[in-house]
This record gives sequence, C-alpha cells and structure tokens, in this order.
Amino acid sequence: MSTLRISQLAERSGVPASTLRFYETAGLLHAERTSSGYRQYGPDAVERLAFISSGKLLGLALEDIRGLLDVRDAGVCAAVRARMVPLVADRIADAERRSAELAAFSARLADVHRQLSGPAPSGGCGSDCGCTTTAEDQPPARGPVMVELSTRPRGAAHEPWREAPVACTLGGAELGERTAQWQALVAQATNREEIADGIRLTFPSTPELAAELAAMAAAEQDCCAFFDCTLSLAPARLTLTVCAPEAADSLLADLFGVTV
Repeated sequence: MSTLRISQLAERSGVPASTLRFYETAGLLHAERTSSGYRQYGPDAVERLAFISSGKLLGLALEDIRGLLDVRDAGVCAAVRARMVPLVADRIADAERRSAELAAFSARLADVHRQLSGPAPSGGCGSDCGCTTTAEDQPPARGPVMVELSTRPRGAAHEPWREAPVACTLGGAELGERTAQWQALVAQATNREEIADGIRLTFPSTPELAAELAAMAAAEQDCCAFFDCTLSLAPARLTLTVCAPEAADSLLADLFGVTV
C-alpha cells in the first residue's frame, strides 16, 4: 500500500487519529488531501511516527523533534546524531535537577515523619510539638517546601499552557495505562477541591507517595503541554494542583475525577 488513510495509519502506528491531526498542525507530519478532502499519508509515515514517539520517550519538546525531523529528512544520520547529542545532554541535566529536588523533598518528608513519630507532649498541640512548622520557627531548609515540576514561570502574565493544543501524544495502550495510574493515585487523596481551571488534591505526606506524584506530574506535563501541575509540601500534607484550559475538561474528568 503506497498511501494510508488516517484510520489506517492510526491502526498501523498505534497513534490515535486525534494525535495524528495534532502532529500535522504542529508541522511534524505531512498529509496530502484527496479530491474528496480525506487525509492521505505517504509510506514513510509509520517510520516517521516511530521517530516522533522515540523523541517523546526521551522527553524532547515538540519544537526539538520538529527540528530533528528537518535534519533527518536530509538523509544523513550523522547530522541527526550531532543534533540529538546536546538535546539529550540537556534532558540528562534536567533529570538530575529533578532528582535532586525529589531527594530534598523526600528528606524533608522523612524529617517531618521522624518528628511526628516521637513522643507527643501532654495536652494539646503547641508551637513546639512538631505538628506545625513555620518559616519563623525553623531555617528555610526546614520550612514548607514547594517543588516546581515545570520550567514554566510562575506568576507570569503569559501562561503557555492556556494556549497549548489540547491533544494527548500518547497511544491508546499508553493512555489507558497512564489513566489507570492517575486513578490509583487520586484514590489515595484525603481531600479534593475543584478550583478555577482545575483541581487541588491533598494527600498524606509520605516520601514514597511524594516521589510517585512528582514523577507522574512531570511525565504528564512533558506529554501534555496543556496541563500545569504544582506539587507542594507543608507539614503533614502534600498538595497537587492541576490546571488546564476549558477544552481539556474531559481529560481532567478522566484522570482526576473533575465534575464537568
């Protein structure tokens, strides 16, 4: 078969048709149009999608993948490798930064857990019982910790996630697995609050759960640029805030149980 319709390409590649249309809009995948207006893809589309998926697995931004495809189309593997090396090096540095953040986050949780596991004072809570920590009472490293899972600037007037295309880049099986993982995590929340643009979930402050939430939120932002996640730690609670544009309401409902 020399050409493929969108349904055929979706079936052969495992990439949903909605994502194929998104890739076309983003300039990663080219489609011709038949006289009837149907999309028609060339025989190299499956291999091209495999390369795109590989870039996503490495955590590369779509802009970087688009640039790599331009180099790849020239047909010189050495040039593609030369372009990929610094991109992968940047991802290594980013992964190491996140690992350091999570290590500090886990250490903070362990410290709070150790304090709370000791003997409790007689009577009610007080300023030195360990149940409440303030910036004034403790050094900055021991106060409430905010873990930023995104390089997006906080408080900026321009919020890119509001304008990002609402299209998931995961295939059917991957999307199903991701949804199940989120649903299992959300089930552990002790409180949920629907807020403007999203939801705020509160969890028990355990190092294991904090690490799992951080990893999932980071992966979600890498996959879906329209999600904006913030994970914060205060003594005795862990809070995940997820925001998304209105067009992503159905995805918020699927992953986090938001009422739409």
